[in-house]
Amino acid sequence: MTGSKHITEQPGIEVCEKDGQLLAVVVRRSFRATSTRFITPDSCNQQLGFVVYPAGSEIPRHAHLPLARSIVGTSEVLLVREGRCTAQIYDALRNLITEVELAAGDVIVLNGGAHGFRVHENTTLMEVKQGPFTGLPEKERF
Repeated sequence: MTGSKHITEQPGIEVCEKDGQLLAVVVRRSFRATSTRFITPDSCNQQLGFVVYPAGSEIPRHAHLPLARSIVGTSEVLLVREGRCTAQIYDALRNLITEVELAAGDVIVLNGGAHGFRVHENTTLMEVKQGPFTGLPEKERF
C-alpha cells in the first residue's frame, strides 16, 4: 500500500490507517501463521485471525452465547478466490489514501472509510459482512 500510514507487522500483512482509524488490512496469500493470533484489533467490528492447531488436536464442541452487540457501520472481509483487482482505499472524507493490488488467495478487511475496486481480469470475490440484511440503503456512491 502506498500513500498511507502503512504498517507491516509481519511479511504478508499490510495495514492502512489514517488519523488513527483503521481503514483496511491485507493478508497476502503468502502469509503463514505459526501460532494463533488475530490480525485485527479487538475494537474492530469484524475480527480476522488465524487459529493454529497441531495435527491430532481437537476443537471441543461448543456453541456461541447469544451476546447482544451494537454495531454501527458495515465492515467487510473479501477473499479473492480467483483473478486480480486493485482496491482503492479512501478515508472518511472520501480522499483516496492508497491503492493495493490483490490477487487470488489474498484477503482484505475493509474496516472504515470507503473503498472501490478496479477489476483487471475475471475476478471472483468471496464477501463476508455483518447481517442481517435490512433492505435499507447501505451504500453511498461517490
